[in-house]
Amino acid sequence: MRTNVLITGASSGLGAGMARIFAGNGHSLALAARRTDRLEELRAELEAANPAIDVRTYPLDVTDHGQVFEVFAAAARDLGGLDRTNVVAAALAQCEAAMEHFYERSTGHLGVISSVSAMRGMPGSMATYAATKAAVAHLAEGIRSDLLGRRGHDIAVATVYPGYIASEMNADVEQKLRLMVETETGCRAIVEAIDSEVAGRGAGVAMAAGQRRAAARATVRRAQARLSPHGPRYREGAARSGRAL
Repeated sequence: MRTNVLITGASSGLGAGMARIFAGNGHSLALAARRTDRLEELRAELEAANPAIDVRTYPLDVTDHGQVFEVFAAAARDLGGLDRTNVVAAALAQCEAAMEHFYERSTGHLGVISSVSAMRGMPGSMATYAATKAAVAHLAEGIRSDLLGRRGHDIAVATVYPGYIASEMNADVEQKLRLMVETETGCRAIVEAIDSEVAGRGAGVAMAAGQRRAAARATVRRAQARLSPHGPRYREGAARSGRAL
């Protein structure tokens, strides 16, 4: 088992949600974020619920690339090595720092969290977010390609494309997203996908069960709207073709 896991952005949202699940599964954790007061609260919660694990916390601004390397090195030293890192945002420096450590040990797992939004351009306030998630996915694919010609290692890179998950980050987004699931459900789907260590987990695979059911219901409703004699699309088509209503 990949025992020691580093999670950045762990003070809230998906980072904190994944930390709770990994801790419950017996993983020791290195948690990093800017809001250290929240990190310490989370650390106390996790250690109380899971006394057998080791939880370390580190102040980190992921846009400070030098600090990223320092924190990754400190976490590896404190936990006796890192087996997995989960990258959600500001990915470049984090991926470099993680892979530097994994190459030194010839083992490790890089989990990169992209999004179903990366599959195509999105309108409005989602446009930039979708573009950054597409960039993250391509970065992970490039790192994975570098590993193909290397032998004698146990290093894996996985990209996860989850559906829409409620979190602090999207609480005030102007566009209301359909098929969104609560944080815990989404985090469990992400952790399951990461634990599988499949190179790329597509949106349909990583999507939580609630999202799949909602998507299926939406598809049925659209089909019913097209086929129903009382539906506007049916009436429009009938009028064009001359069919009696």
